Amino acid sequence: MTWEQTIPSGRFAPPGSSLEIRGLRGVVTGRLGQAPIEASTLRIEEGRIAAIDDPPRPATVELEAHGAIAVPGLFDTHCHVVFGDYTPRQHAVGFLESYMHGGVTQVMSASEVHLPGRPADRTGVKALAIAAQRAWSSFRPGGVKVHGGSVICEPVLEPEDFAELAAEGVRLMKVGFGAFPDPGDAAPLVAAARDAGFVVMSHTGGASIPGSQPITANHLLRMDPDIAGHVNGGTTSLPDEDVERLVTGSSMYLQIVQAGNLRSALVVLEVARRHGALSRVILGSDTPSGTGVMPLAILKTVAELSSLGHLSASDAVAMATGNAGAALRVDGGVLEPGAPADLVLIQEPWGAVASDPLACIERGDLPGIAAVIIDGEIRALRSRNTPAPAREVEVRLGGAT
Repeated sequence: MTWEQTIPSGRFAPPGSSLEIRGLRGVVTGRLGQAPIEASTLRIEEGRIAAIDDPPRPATVELEAHGAIAVPGLFDTHCHVVFGDYTPRQHAVGFLESYMHGGVTQVMSASEVHLPGRPADRTGVKALAIAAQRAWSSFRPGGVKVHGGSVICEPVLEPEDFAELAAEGVRLMKVGFGAFPDPGDAAPLVAAARDAGFVVMSHTGGASIPGSQPITANHLLRMDPDIAGHVNGGTTSLPDEDVERLVTGSSMYLQIVQAGNLRSALVVLEVARRHGALSRVILGSDTPSGTGVMPLAILKTVAELSSLGHLSASDAVAMATGNAGAALRVDGGVLEPGAPADLVLIQEPWGAVASDPLACIERGDLPGIAAVIIDGEIRALRSRNTPAPAREVEVRLGGAT
């Protein structure tokens, strides 16, 4: 019997449950600079990783991986969610559940800016962030963990608003869509938000929607956000010399997005490598946007950076997992005992030139996803979006309770 025939869809793994994954070819930890672990088993108990490469034991659910490699669930650190699994920007329903089929298990809101009739008054700006934070705390499409409710930095806000928002659970802010004549004038509000414990992401580059302003390296250095969003362009990229200034003159994370400029992404990668700053590179999709809905955006960016940027597949994966978890200050992004059991099982696809999925990534090919697991629950088996994996996993109920 398959998992779908025995476990109700959308239900989290019940307390006391266990999942034993066997027949692995290795485990990518999500830690930058760490080679894949040679491991054949991974055990999950109560939604967290209990052990890697221990002798097999009976479990509530047992999964035969048939040579798949386990990687941490991918983060999309720049996703324009609004409310529910629907985007008014592209009129697409179910896009987040589809992103899960691309290996994404956590999403960071880049602000709910595409809400029709978005309020710009002080009360409305705060209310939108609180409402979105509440909604996303209670809704996980396809099991995806959405960090929503990113307050839009508007000049009507006051420094004391951030303590109020933090008390309500809001911990994200996006700079770049507010009605500031000079974007750098947002600097005091950025400082107040960071003092209140917010993760602040700024728009970078040319203007993306009517009413927004281009944001240059000078603006970013003046504001000092936690994350320079779509630093490779959204819509247009920075001059190469300004990328150097951001790497050497700040500690902010550098976000590369699929919807941006690939040439600039490779420049960002090379500058970060030269200055020992690869741990500050994170990945996002910057979708849904004018480029559309892109379920494989993060996986595609991983393959592009690895194959064109001379980066090991495991390090490219780390930028979308361990680096991202650190930037967002959330639990997850790594595969190690005690970590949340958010992982993706990948295989080389049918007809691949390379003999394993990491080698596929390093030559620019997308791997086939054989399973997506979130908090210890199998959310998908063969992906409907990636190439078909060379070998499908097998799932059965075990003897443990």
